[in-house]
Amino acid sequence: MPTFVAMKWTFASSASTGHVTAVVKPTSSEFSTDLATLIEARAERGVKGWLHQVAGAEQFVRVLTSKGDAAEMAHSGRKAGAELAGLLSKNKISNLSLEAGDATFHVAEGLALAAYRYTRLLGKKAKEAWTLDSVEVVGLSAGDAKRLEVLMAAVTEARDLINTPVLDLTAEDLAARAEELGQIYGFKVTVLNQAKIESLKMGGLLGVNKGSVDPATFSILEYKPEKAVNSAPYVLVGKGVVYDTGGLSLKPSNFMDTMKCDMSGAAAVIGTLCAVAGQGLPVHVIGLIPATDNRPGGNAITPGDVITISDGTTVEVLNTDAEGRLILADALHYAKKYKPQLVIDLATLTGAAARAIGPNATVAMGNASREVWEQLQTSAANTHERLVEFPFWDEYNDLLKSEIADLKNIGGAEAGAITAGKFLEHFTDYPYVHLDIAGPAFLDSPWGYYGKGGTGVGVRLLTDFLTHVAS
Repeated sequence: MPTFVAMKWTFASSASTGHVTAVVKPTSSEFSTDLATLIEARAERGVKGWLHQVAGAEQFVRVLTSKGDAAEMAHSGRKAGAELAGLLSKNKISNLSLEAGDATFHVAEGLALAAYRYTRLLGKKAKEAWTLDSVEVVGLSAGDAKRLEVLMAAVTEARDLINTPVLDLTAEDLAARAEELGQIYGFKVTVLNQAKIESLKMGGLLGVNKGSVDPATFSILEYKPEKAVNSAPYVLVGKGVVYDTGGLSLKPSNFMDTMKCDMSGAAAVIGTLCAVAGQGLPVHVIGLIPATDNRPGGNAITPGDVITISDGTTVEVLNTDAEGRLILADALHYAKKYKPQLVIDLATLTGAAARAIGPNATVAMGNASREVWEQLQTSAANTHERLVEFPFWDEYNDLLKSEIADLKNIGGAEAGAITAGKFLEHFTDYPYVHLDIAGPAFLDSPWGYYGKGGTGVGVRLLTDFLTHVAS
């Protein structure tokens, strides 16, 4: 993760080694004559892309056009930063200074997102791996530089968790890492072990865990500053299935190799707590993470079994690969004890959501107020972590009726993403938003500012949302 160091504005020269300049409508007085002429000539012709200026001097220049609203300009800046990351990687440049006027924050943000590499498990190849080590941001205040550094570190933590295989990240490992990050960033973490989970009768979490040799955990993360602006907490719930085979409803092998990503919701919650606490936002936030793997072990639940959630609801399990909603049900019921202002869950919950909109956005639904939805959509535009709101009509509840239990855990072939959300709503009695991140959480190929693998989607969105709350 690169560090970001704030500097006062200085003008670039064509010979500055390791200096990167992104210019918005430059004037020739600001640069050497040759560089200014080159920039302006290419700008007039509408040429896009970074320019590698002067052989032997590591300087890249790009013209950023001032089109669109603030959110669109931020997105353009991030895209420019992502393009730059490719050039830096190609040229093996790991330390640089960056100036981009008003776009500096977002160019640096895109640069950091695109420069991410998961290198923790590299052996002999470790020395060959390119990394972005430091970015000296010219013209950015010390406060903004720190905010950027904390945010990008939080996203990186989430992505590292998502990309770590289950051999190195059991439910207990995930809880332990949350505890470590709580110490670093300043939030409290309480981990409920298997015995405590059993005493709370969390039948959803325990049921999914029955096929595993590793115990389940239930982690409670809390950031409560002295002068929080909210009297009732915002509660974030993250699905923590550290690996999902599908259980006895076994996934096809070609859909299983990336299932380390099924705890992306948990990673997003952890990352958001890191960002909020690290930036010192005056907002009370709680994170709840039910965690286990889902395996077809000797005592695994079978299709047709009936389990009892901690609120007493009985659930007929017709498909053991619809396990995320079972562990989230216990967490959503647990959230009631906080009398929350709002609960948002994040989960790689359904293939239906991914098939509906692909990696381009998160499927969203819930019963929160329009004011909440409007701010979430504003934050989605600000961060380009876009939301598509699905209907949440009560008629969908009919698809979850069971003949032998209170509910069944799947609703049939149609409206799969929505029926999953309606299943979860059953365990709430508060304003609620469900975010199905199955599409954008893990990428099979590069997209936008992200390379292959975990994206940490949700961290920037929720940090922006909670920043608005704090203000």
